Amino acid sequence: MSITFDSWLDLVAAILLVVGTSLSAVAGFGLLRFPDVLSRMHAATKPQVLGLLLALAGLGLAVGSWAIVPVLLVAWLMQLITAPVSAHMVGRATYRSHHLHPKSIAVDDLAKVVKEQDRLDAEQDNNPPAG
Repeated sequence: MSITFDSWLDLVAAILLVVGTSLSAVAGFGLLRFPDVLSRMHAATKPQVLGLLLALAGLGLAVGSWAIVPVLLVAWLMQLITAPVSAHMVGRATYRSHHLHPKSIAVDDLAKVVKEQDRLDAEQDNNPPAG
């Protein structure tokens, strides 16, 4: 009994779907498991983007039609663009609102920038524009 090419494609598609959805599930568990927002943000974005790529690749192989490839590609590209941007904004908001554990940050590159911006905001509040 020989295995056909379609059987191999189905097997690869199933493996990609299982691994992809497992990575997305790990991202969900990371949201529940980690203690602070920065750790949760990392757990939600890193494995989820790769998990979606693998799941979409598995879906593309399972469907077996080139017509679905542009739709899957657009879905993955939108996720690839929005996940880092939203994680960056959540991270900055978390940092600015002090909802994090200071000891969890090894290098604090943002402290100087925030301090300078706070100083400029205070100066602007003390000297309102004329007119």
